[in-house]
Amino acid sequence: MHGRPAGDSAHEGHGHDHAHSHAHPHAHSGHDHAQGASAQRLAWALAVLLAFTAVEAVGGWWVNSLALLSDAVHMAADSAALLFALIAIRLSARAPKAAMTYGNGRWQTLAAFVNGLALLVLTAGLVAEALYRLWLPEAVEGGWMLVIAVLGAVANLAALFALTGGESLNERGARLHVLSDLLGSAAAIAAAGLILAFGWTIADPLLSLLVSVLILRSGWRLTRDSAHVLLEGAPPGLTAAQVREALSDVSGVASAHHVHVWSLDGAEPMVTLHVRLDAAADPQVTLRAVHARLHDALDIEHATVQIETDACIGPGQAQCHPG
Repeated sequence: MHGRPAGDSAHEGHGHDHAHSHAHPHAHSGHDHAQGASAQRLAWALAVLLAFTAVEAVGGWWVNSLALLSDAVHMAADSAALLFALIAIRLSARAPKAAMTYGNGRWQTLAAFVNGLALLVLTAGLVAEALYRLWLPEAVEGGWMLVIAVLGAVANLAALFALTGGESLNERGARLHVLSDLLGSAAAIAAAGLILAFGWTIADPLLSLLVSVLILRSGWRLTRDSAHVLLEGAPPGLTAAQVREALSDVSGVASAHHVHVWSLDGAEPMVTLHVRLDAAADPQVTLRAVHARLHDALDIEHATVQIETDACIGPGQAQCHPG
């Protein structure tokens, strides 16, 4: 990890005149409130999905519909995914400890990564089953299939509505799971209509295959984005070059280097950097100006800034590297 945990500020004696600081203009109560709202959204969506998963599974088996069964499997997996996401939020709310100085914020990103992988594996299995049924079509009861598919779509819409508003990778993953279910229900409705109207039983595996391909794309994007966060990649729309550019005209700043841009959860950017001062600059005044510019220009709330001056170069002392 980089720097100190959020909320720490100190002057350290290493033969350097360095200042480490984090800006926290916002209150943690707001973050706690956001976490609580996220948990509530996930809980409501989980309740809706659990209430209907068994119905669709039994119904799909009864009418012999792959589209319904695949949607039921997706709903079961999504229920597990939402439960995992909910547990991750609870874990991420725990206070930092000696062995976890950054707290538990990465649990949500890890949950999103696991959910993305699960979605890829599950959908690959459904693609295989759909291809098998294209080779050996089976009879499907279209009437009950249509009824159950419509009920499934209503349940998925309710769950999707419950998840509206969340921006974290964790909630993005949950929404993708529910959206995949909604697409599955839509495919089942269309397949049931074609079976009832024209007797095209092949529509069941065909539409299931089409939806699975779309879900694979979404699952890949979720897995890729969450892996990017776990590997401490820069958040979308923010680069180290932008940070250096934003600080280039701050009074007292000679240069900014060793800039690292990353995020714990994919939603809130964090920055660590070294700032070399002009000879006459006041370290504390410049430090405050740097934090203000990062906040105002790039909306960065969490930053670790190490101040470097010419005073850090001397006999028997380490040398500041301009990077």
